[in-house]
Amino acid sequence: MINDMIDDSPEYEPEATRRATDETESSRASRGWWDRNADEYQNEHGGFLGDDRFVWGPEGLDEAEAALLGPAESLKGLDVLEIGAGAAQCSRWLAARGARPVALDLSHRQLQHALRIGCGFPLVEADAGTLPFADGSFDLACSAYGAVPFVADPVRVMREVRRVLRPGGRWVFSVTHPIRWAFPDEPGPEGLSVAASYFDRTPYVEQDETGRAVYVEHHRTVGDRVRDVVAAGFRLVDLVEPEWPDWNTQEWGGWSPLRGHLIPGTAIFVCVRD
Repeated sequence: MINDMIDDSPEYEPEATRRATDETESSRASRGWWDRNADEYQNEHGGFLGDDRFVWGPEGLDEAEAALLGPAESLKGLDVLEIGAGAAQCSRWLAARGARPVALDLSHRQLQHALRIGCGFPLVEADAGTLPFADGSFDLACSAYGAVPFVADPVRVMREVRRVLRPGGRWVFSVTHPIRWAFPDEPGPEGLSVAASYFDRTPYVEQDETGRAVYVEHHRTVGDRVRDVVAAGFRLVDLVEPEWPDWNTQEWGGWSPLRGHLIPGTAIFVCVRD
């Protein structure tokens, strides 16, 4: 049988480049990348993320400490949408505090990991740019490195989030800190020298031998992110830049204690729908 044959041909290494890419290509690339890499991602980072922790980024800032969605005791009975939920660790933490979360992700394989761990709340496979919910369905929305860095049109996503939020609802999301785009994605000393223009918004793309994007990430400056929030109709109430804690000795891609003590790696935007 063909499936029993051993393929000795070398695996193609995607080419990293900076080039224009649209919403359709970005979405397709993200779905495919996360479906292919979900197992490896959960194996590598699942221990740090835990099964039911709410971690905002590689620094390890925990929602239990930060309370960016509000005091933990205030979450009971609230409808919460998690966007880019992955294995739904954050939703699991919310459910343990009495909230009613819905975990949404573009990747079918990521949501299979959510089922593997176990959950008593809905899992929804959908694109963040077209949320399959009625207007005013949620009290809160959150995203820890989900969706926003990978979409070509973040305002569209945020307008969708605003649509499904009730008046007074919070929208809190974390992304790679924009300053990081000026530095090489390296955890050691080589990652401490500016290598590119902070103002170059050209997307980072990994493409296969045919030129088809297999991974896409979009750069926005701090000012761009603020303007996106405002253009979507939100009021920005806080911008959190977590400092690297002494207890966290791990490296995660380009994130590391060395870099984390010198430059911010994560930006968390806290927004309100008036």
